[in-house]
Amino acid sequence: MTALIPFHNIYKPTGVDNDAAEDLVLLHGWGLHSIAWDPIMPALLEHFRVTVIDLPGMGQSPLPNGDYDLDFVAGQIRRVLPERCHLLGWSLGGLVALKIALDEPQRVQSLATVATTPRFTASDDWPTAMKPDILAKFAELMEEDYEGTLVRFLALNCKGSATMRADVELLKEILYFCGLPAQRALRGGLEILRDTDLRAELPQLQPPALMLFGENDNLVPAAVMAELEQLAPGIQLALLRDVAHVPFVSTPDLFTRALLDFYRDHGVLHAV
Repeated sequence: MTALIPFHNIYKPTGVDNDAAEDLVLLHGWGLHSIAWDPIMPALLEHFRVTVIDLPGMGQSPLPNGDYDLDFVAGQIRRVLPERCHLLGWSLGGLVALKIALDEPQRVQSLATVATTPRFTASDDWPTAMKPDILAKFAELMEEDYEGTLVRFLALNCKGSATMRADVELLKEILYFCGLPAQRALRGGLEILRDTDLRAELPQLQPPALMLFGENDNLVPAAVMAELEQLAPGIQLALLRDVAHVPFVSTPDLFTRALLDFYRDHGVLHAV
């Protein structure tokens, strides 16, 4: 019997020779799939061979049996990763990428995250994060109105962006393109966002790392950057103005400039 593995697709670079290109892997966020990266794919393919992966139970990926926790998702993703690669993860996908980079630093050449922190929910010693009741409310509503809750979550992703209306419409198109995700994957994903705390491990992160934040993000407040600077001063932090939780959709040019500057700083790309 063939084992169930995540859907993944590998795109050859357009601006460099395929044999010489380094591998960049993209991991999307909760409820969506890899087509969410389309606005920045042309710019990334100028420099990298790009692998996109759908998280288990989302997009075109099957959902194997098992507890849908961070170890399970990271383990599934590892099965289809190149031997050596750069990781770029957004939101939930950023948390998965961070977990893999912490566990397998010899495999991950660099880590970039978007709208991701080592702990998504606020606590007494982590006050600038999202209030836990936001995720709890989405979990409750999802049991009553699965599809409607997904659409409302997409709107919250975009709230605060200067291009909010267009962003929401694009994310809704992407949502329906591959069919709706599995409810078990959605419930498990919310639990991962609610329960995961990688703050103690973050200072031990070995690969070069960039964490990007949107100035008006309602899910991952930009104020958390001050906490991260104290927690792990070796990680590069960047704030993107006038965008919310999906800056690669709202302002793809601005986003890719910040990302490619990071890769140049670390010798992954040649300076221009």
